[in-house]
Amino acid sequence: MASPLSGYTLLTFLPKNLFEQFHRIANIYFLALVVFQVFPVFGAASAQTAALPLLFILVVTAVKDGVEDFRRAQLDEEVNTSAVTRLGQWRNINQALDPRPWYERLLHINAPGKVTRGVQKLREKEAGEGKQIILSKGGDGRVSMSTGDFNDGSSTFSGPHRASGAGGRQLEDIEGSIDLSTHTYPPPGLPANELGGWGEHNTSLSAYQQSLPSRSSLGVVDWRRRTNGTARWERTLWKKLEVGDIVLLRDNEQVPADVIVLSTSDPDSLCYLETKNLDGETNLKVRKAVKATSSLSSEEDIEKSSFILDSEPPHQNLYIYNGVLRYTDAVTDESRRVGVTINELLLRGCTVRNTSWIIGLVVFTGPDTKIYLNGGQTPSKQSKIAKETNFNVIVNFIFLVIICSVSATINGVMDGQTATSTYIYEQGVEPTSSNALNALVTFVSCLIAFQNIVPVSLFISIEIVKTIQAYFIAQDLDMYYKPFNTACVPKNWGISDDLGQIEYVFSDKTGTLTQNVMEFQKCSVHGVIYGEGVTEAQRGAATREGRDAVEPEELAEKLAVLKDSMLAKLTKLFKNRYIQVNKLTLVSPKLAEDFSLRSSEQYLHLVAFFRALAICHSVLADKPEPQEKPFYLEYKAESPDEAALVAAARDVGFPFVGKSKDAIDIEALGQPERYMHLKTLEFTSTRKRMSVIVRAADGRIILYCKGADSVIYERLAANVDQGLREKTSKDMDFFANGGLRTLCIAYRVLPEDEFLQWVRSYEAAQSSVDNREEAIETAAAQIEHSLQILGATALEDKLQEGVPEAIEMLHRAGIKLWILTGDKLQTAIEIGFSCNLLKQDMEIMILSADTPEGTLAQIEAGINKIASILGPPTSKTVERGFVPGAKASFAVVIDGDTLRHALTPDIKPLFLNLGTQCETVVCCRVSPAQKALTVKLVKEGRNAMTLSIGDGANDVAMIQEANVGCGLLGHEGSQAAMSADYAFGQFRFLTKLLLVHGRWSYQRIADMHSNFFYKNVIWTLAMFWFMPFCY
Repeated sequence: MASPLSGYTLLTFLPKNLFEQFHRIANIYFLALVVFQVFPVFGAASAQTAALPLLFILVVTAVKDGVEDFRRAQLDEEVNTSAVTRLGQWRNINQALDPRPWYERLLHINAPGKVTRGVQKLREKEAGEGKQIILSKGGDGRVSMSTGDFNDGSSTFSGPHRASGAGGRQLEDIEGSIDLSTHTYPPPGLPANELGGWGEHNTSLSAYQQSLPSRSSLGVVDWRRRTNGTARWERTLWKKLEVGDIVLLRDNEQVPADVIVLSTSDPDSLCYLETKNLDGETNLKVRKAVKATSSLSSEEDIEKSSFILDSEPPHQNLYIYNGVLRYTDAVTDESRRVGVTINELLLRGCTVRNTSWIIGLVVFTGPDTKIYLNGGQTPSKQSKIAKETNFNVIVNFIFLVIICSVSATINGVMDGQTATSTYIYEQGVEPTSSNALNALVTFVSCLIAFQNIVPVSLFISIEIVKTIQAYFIAQDLDMYYKPFNTACVPKNWGISDDLGQIEYVFSDKTGTLTQNVMEFQKCSVHGVIYGEGVTEAQRGAATREGRDAVEPEELAEKLAVLKDSMLAKLTKLFKNRYIQVNKLTLVSPKLAEDFSLRSSEQYLHLVAFFRALAICHSVLADKPEPQEKPFYLEYKAESPDEAALVAAARDVGFPFVGKSKDAIDIEALGQPERYMHLKTLEFTSTRKRMSVIVRAADGRIILYCKGADSVIYERLAANVDQGLREKTSKDMDFFANGGLRTLCIAYRVLPEDEFLQWVRSYEAAQSSVDNREEAIETAAAQIEHSLQILGATALEDKLQEGVPEAIEMLHRAGIKLWILTGDKLQTAIEIGFSCNLLKQDMEIMILSADTPEGTLAQIEAGINKIASILGPPTSKTVERGFVPGAKASFAVVIDGDTLRHALTPDIKPLFLNLGTQCETVVCCRVSPAQKALTVKLVKEGRNAMTLSIGDGANDVAMIQEANVGCGLLGHEGSQAAMSADYAFGQFRFLTKLLLVHGRWSYQRIADMHSNFFYKNVIWTLAMFWFMPFCY
């Protein structure tokens, strides 16, 4: 099922567009005048000519709206006609035998099973790529996905390749259960040429031959079940998918719908996703297959499966899904139930990475997908001046009625008198013998004569001026971004004057303010700081404090010299085959010197520190070109932080080489090392740490742990040197003040008996049904204690070029900036400091509460705090910290759960009061729907002009809700740009768009608006003044 982004269809364009255009009072007024002029009694010269201006306005506006919507529709069609592999030649019993609407059945079109023209073109296009797909899992961490070209008539396979990765309502109610034992295929009554298009038209379906069956009754698979064995993989279009279809997704393919993972190529049934098209983040997310279906690896397995998925209805929450998969165990004949959560759900728009194949069940399609529900319908936006023009038209119309009434009254009175020149010289010109009727005719005639008091030419001129303004914006070279070869693209020409009136900017963070590229800048090892880099936040702080900041060019030259010196020393010490010199960001000649002193104590601390970075992570190591570049490693991680840490260890001599199911391979200063992987305690927002337990070659069991400093320090052993604790803590404070993201690294050697006893309790917690998360956290805490500190890391999330200067410029212009991000609270605060959004002299209020009562109390406390310093609330920005030299400035940081309570009807007026008194508001862990609600709160609560800017599909809702929506083009997908009113390459272009083009456009439209009304009123009053003297 397709997901429409456009606002019109061929059938609805004309009525819907006319309905929107006649929302303008002026158009209704002009239409009434045209109707009046049809009747000769009112003395109009030519009704046809009078209709031309109105027709011109309607046609020009309709063409403009049509072109804008057609562009959206083209992008929409491009997405919905993408190719996907679906299981064909079997009946999806969740769909009716004939799902066509009544009119298609009546006209005998689109018969069930018929291959449509679009699908036929796709298959013909791919006919030359005939391949057999064999899906299998490898127990050694390898998978095979053998392929062979059948166009030459041979059946030779290319052999297995190395894997990219490492080792409510029922769906029946929405037509969505799967029970393959209750039907046969083909269904009776269908002609042979309509059986899924497998006849003469299907020239390319040799590409999808039957996979190798698993031949084991596991979970939902029952090999005793008899089937026809006709199911085959076939290529089709995204928009042809229906609920209950089985799809095959492969590496680097996009997910076409919301899909439950049934099975994957990974031996542990894991798969990896990239969500940058949704949230702008390039890090990988891990999902897993439903345990009961994880043995599926062929079409025959699927045919011999039987299960029902009880699914919750579609809803907006991207982070929650609940379903239950019910099946009968093939061995014991017992009924079983397996929970299905968000961890088994792939969302539409994500991209499969490092996973050879995924077999999935479609649960939501088209408008029911979570990302579409968060986006909402494409709105029709009107500029503020256009809305105010409606009010001006009403006022002028009232004035017009008054002067026409006065004219009609004078006519009626003068018509009854006999001593007038009209009575003597113009006898018989009156339309009737009744003075009252003559006055009424005069009233309508005056409406026609004085019609220019509501200027139709104004609307024609405004459309022309806005079109020219859109051209100016599109041709501005200052907003041209060379890496993407794109300038600013105005998609809504009618709201350019709103750009000059913006009061609030709502921005996403990841990918919008930042590049989402982490650089390992500094570290502290056993109390010694390494790293010579200067962050953007440090340069910005130096500028604000009046100190001489190092110019970026000068800093780059200095770091290049230091890097060469460091590399020369390291090369003499050992051979690092995996180093990537251009990606080395930890520049420190002192580090190389300390590595050379192998007899020193600091050398041992450095080796232990970087060994911990190479081991303690969940990163995947990939060799894109194993033959040409055998030592070139790419790291794929769940977060860019982890990838940066492991890459830094690689480039200083401790590369993470790879991971199998039971082993972790690294090199330490040129020497290979292998560690047996025992357990990984994953990072969560509650734990704020992760741990990896390994067995070293000497038999020792070592726990490596990294996490937030507050969490690690709580778990340090009592015998840790107090001086080292304080020095490392000061170093981390120093890093944080420079806008760097810090992590603390620690370790512990575990006694064998303690570890074995702990493993039993941990595995019991993992298998528990009730309060599983709490049980796992309790078990993890039993082993993560008595840690020895190794050091701390400091990463910089690189901002986009010019972001701090752009934000400073927007603040100086009196524009308030709200950041709406899905990131963690602490991360958002750190980025806020680095981009000048938050400043050291600001009073930052953090709102975090679990209940509505707690949220209310914290908001009231914040309002009282501001009032105690600045006095009662006021809308004057000078008194609220929006300009340099103000008494105090405030910022609010609020997390997603608290924001959910703050947006309830009882609390949101207070939250609005607090937020609009602050210079900056940062909302963390927010969903796309919450972003839109926040924008709506400010837009309607303060009647303010708002602008939203983002780069991912999760920003679409707020982009559409704001008065003006801006989308960033580029690497993070096109969903935001497709839905935006303006699309461009970098955040910094926003200042030129608002402060130059926006101001010019607003001034032009406003001046023209005022001059037109002034000109026409003066002209009309001259005629009105002359009328009484005609008698």
